Amino acid sequence: MKELAPRYMGAINWLGLWTLYAKEVRRFLNVHLQTIGAPVVTSLLFLAVFLLALGRAVETVNGVAFATFLAPGLVMMTMAQNAFANTSSSILISKVQGNIVDVLMPPLSAGELVAGFALGAVTRGIMVGIATAVVMAFFVDMEIHNIWAVLYFGISASLMLSLLGIAGGVWSEKFDHIAVVTNFIITPLSFLSGTFYSAENLPEGGRILAHFNPFFYMIDGFRYGFIGIADGSIVTGMIVLLVVNIALWLLCYRMIKSGYKLKA
Repeated sequence: MKELAPRYMGAINWLGLWTLYAKEVRRFLNVHLQTIGAPVVTSLLFLAVFLLALGRAVETVNGVAFATFLAPGLVMMTMAQNAFANTSSSILISKVQGNIVDVLMPPLSAGELVAGFALGAVTRGIMVGIATAVVMAFFVDMEIHNIWAVLYFGISASLMLSLLGIAGGVWSEKFDHIAVVTNFIITPLSFLSGTFYSAENLPEGGRILAHFNPFFYMIDGFRYGFIGIADGSIVTGMIVLLVVNIALWLLCYRMIKSGYKLKA
């Protein structure tokens, strides 16, 4: 038994990890009209408003029809926002209701907790993205240019926002706190990432600032997967998202491992 103990302690609790992941997926699927249907409708409204307001004034962007340029950015923004909402709301609601102990008590390591929450949110982000893209395809010409870019940036962006949601949920003590993260970090970075415009059309100072925004790379890379045109370097974008995800993973791991604002 003494010889097996270290190996057991270092093993991954696959059953516990799967249970947490399944719980997170069922949580948003139980209210699928709110968690999947509503984001699709919101994205279509954004598409309609921008096309009606700017469709005649801006016919093409980077040689691509404005609607075709706009659609991938809206899909990505919807994926990211929903991935963030999934983890942040799950953790914060558990803290407010006082049942966070039900997640902390089982034999799950900090890494397994981060993985379970994050993968559940990534699943929601991908499902919302697929649903949004399918519906938009009825109104906009959407063809996949590079499937690997679509998959890499779609999954990486969903993971990045899910990890940010974990950090935000752990840090927040009430819903006002998570609203601060959403309103002052997520929304500004999303709208200033090139979702609705090309960064090449910005003044030089604006282009420089855009390249310091990790949201720019996830939008730019994902859009490249559809239209084959990018404002920045795809390789740089892949590296930036990888580095940011590693940093966020380590942050979330440390926060949960130390019990920061989780244990009384």
